[in-house]
Amino acid sequence: MKRIAVVLFNLGGPDTLDAVQPFLFNLFHDPAIIKLPQPLRYLIARLISGRRAPIANEIYVRLGGGSPILKNTEDQKRALENLLNADGAISCKCFIAMRYWHPFVAETVRQVMQFAPDEIILLPLYPQYSTTTSASSLLSWQEEASRQKLLAPSKIICCYPQQQGFIQALAGKIATAYRNAEKFGTPRILFSAHGLPEKIVKAGDPYPLHCEMTVEALRRALNIPDLDSVLCYQSRVGPLKWIGPATDDEVRRAAKDKKPIVAVPIAFVSDHSETLVELDIEYRHLAQEQGAPYFGFVPAVGAAPAFIAGLAQMVLEAVGAEKTCFSGSGKRVCPVKITNCPCF
Repeated sequence: MKRIAVVLFNLGGPDTLDAVQPFLFNLFHDPAIIKLPQPLRYLIARLISGRRAPIANEIYVRLGGGSPILKNTEDQKRALENLLNADGAISCKCFIAMRYWHPFVAETVRQVMQFAPDEIILLPLYPQYSTTTSASSLLSWQEEASRQKLLAPSKIICCYPQQQGFIQALAGKIATAYRNAEKFGTPRILFSAHGLPEKIVKAGDPYPLHCEMTVEALRRALNIPDLDSVLCYQSRVGPLKWIGPATDDEVRRAAKDKKPIVAVPIAFVSDHSETLVELDIEYRHLAQEQGAPYFGFVPAVGAAPAFIAGLAQMVLEAVGAEKTCFSGSGKRVCPVKITNCPCF
């Protein structure tokens, strides 16, 4: 029986308050995030992480002293592993590799080597591909796998912005929240994604295009006539110009228009600080402060059965195939002008 290792990549998060500053340092020390040479990148990462740690500490206090992202990812891992092994056609084991906190890639490579798979499927838990997320995780994996001489062949599932299971799971959650919001008027859906500096997009990053594709697929799945919605971007930091519109500006605009708001995270599949605190708590407070008649928050898809089934379908399509890079649609999703797509 073929032995398959599936590696789930995610951001990671501090598990204690003492881990907040080193987690932030790891984040800002990533050359995919701060594109500066050493030692300047090291010094900038030290400076930013030191300044942001007190603010971030307050966020993680609200979450009980640490990020829930590892637990949520472990739930997804178990559900996916159970589904992949259900019919006995393959022997599959799932692993987690976090980018900026434990379990780090080096730990996971060792675990995969002990499993001794015939094939490895690399599956970022980022539906929309970006050089700052999926690409950074995959590069880290490739470097560490080479260093530790992990020789099993691997396949990459690079993106799945319109994958049916992902869209179905998220649309179901949105529909429930939308019905609740309708009691207060005609809702406006804020499809919120993590933002990016504009210069990264201009360099050929496909992320905003993939976010637009996700929103288009969700609108089709919801099938609400004359749906009032907007794609917006959250978590803006630093002096650089970021892609927009900004989610907080759209919260203010909806409140001014006296619209009930339904806030939906479209680029996160696990709830963590940027959904549970920034989107659900901080933007809810902003909406109430600005006079919005209602604010509804839609949780991330988590381990919803439709989402897990979608992940399993992509894994099974990749196993044994000749191609080495896959998208959720089974073909290249980016136009040729997008040069930083791994399928290019």
